[in-house]
Order: sequence, then C-alpha cells, then structure tokens
Amino acid sequence: MIKVNNLTKKFGAHVSLNNVSTEFNKDDYIALMGPNGAGKTTLIRSIMGYYHPTSGEVLIDGLNPIKERTKVLDSISFVPQLPPPIKLNLEELIQYVQASSHVDKELIMHFANEMKLDINANLKKSFFKLSGGMKQKMLIAISLAKKSDIIIYDEPTANLDPKARDDFYRLLKENEKEKISLFVTHRLEEVKEIVNRQIYMDLGEIVSDERIGVAS
Repeated sequence: MIKVNNLTKKFGAHVSLNNVSTEFNKDDYIALMGPNGAGKTTLIRSIMGYYHPTSGEVLIDGLNPIKERTKVLDSISFVPQLPPPIKLNLEELIQYVQASSHVDKELIMHFANEMKLDINANLKKSFFKLSGGMKQKMLIAISLAKKSDIIIYDEPTANLDPKARDDFYRLLKENEKEKISLFVTHRLEEVKEIVNRQIYMDLGEIVSDERIGVAS
C-alpha cells in the first residue's frame, strides 16, 4: 500500500505539490494524468524517495521511502519516460540487475523476447547506444521480470511503435494480478483496458480521482 499524507513539495518559491493526500492499494491500476507541470512526476519521485517532502509524508507498506530507501525500491519497478544514460552493455546490465535485485536472467530474456527485442544479437552493445525503442523494451522487460508489488510507468510507450505498444499492454494484462500499477500518461485511450482508476492532477493538486470500471 502507498499512503500519501498532506504531501507538499516546494522548489524555491514554486509549489510543485500542494497538500496532496491519496492512497494506492493492491489491485489499483491507476492512470495518473494532467498537463505538464501538474505535479505528476514530483509525486512519483516522492513515492520513490528521490525527493524530500517540504511537509507531509509518503509511506510504502509503512516504510519511509527516504529512510528505508533500499527496502522500498526493492518492491518497486520503475520505467522512466527518458531512459537513463546507462553505459553498460546489455549482458552487463542483465548481470547487474540479476545481482542487485535478484531477478531471474531467463525471465528478463523471456520478456525481452515477448517485446520482440533480440537480446542475443545485441548483448555486447552499450545500452546507451541503442535506439529509443530498444531501450524502452529492455527496461520494460526488466520491470516485468522483477515481479514487483508496485510498478510505475512514466509515459512508457513514448518510444514504442504501435506493435510494441500492443505487446506491452498484452504483457501487462497477463501479469497484473495483486499489485499496484501506476501509469503516468497522456493517452487514456491506450490504458483504458488496463486501469480501474483515473487520477487527474493540476497545479500540484489532485483535481479528480475516480473509479473507471474493473481491470480484467
């Protein structure tokens, strides 16, 4: 469970989050929407312990994501909108993920294959030098292989072609049981078959939070 209690985050004079309170529970599949600057990314980064709150708190299964950072991140998979500049080649990246997060290498390979990413042909290539779509497929494969209780996707299909998007959403539906999935997206039509809750943010506040049917 994720609990956000009266969370405010300021950057200088700018208020990015203004006294936000919400809860995300198991089997919540949420579309987090709103214009640029609404506070969506700040909320995500606060949940992951990247930002210290100005006031209020975030708790992940009762743990503070800043004080218990390692433990909290063990239970979260995150795919950012912009892939990080990882200098490792794919073979090294897989080994790192396997060692640091106890993720099954074969499972990473399985999901990469499902995303139509030919890892074997690219094992020695630097992640940094892959195309945007290949990077995104690799990060998605890792996120699914990790089998986390909480999955956070920030515009995950931005670099994917239509076929890869279809593969991505098919895999999500096959692997969505008993977890929290949070999608930061501008494309509700893409995720409407998966999400059961829609949150709309603007100017650092939650403007609406509604159930929109049952994810199946």
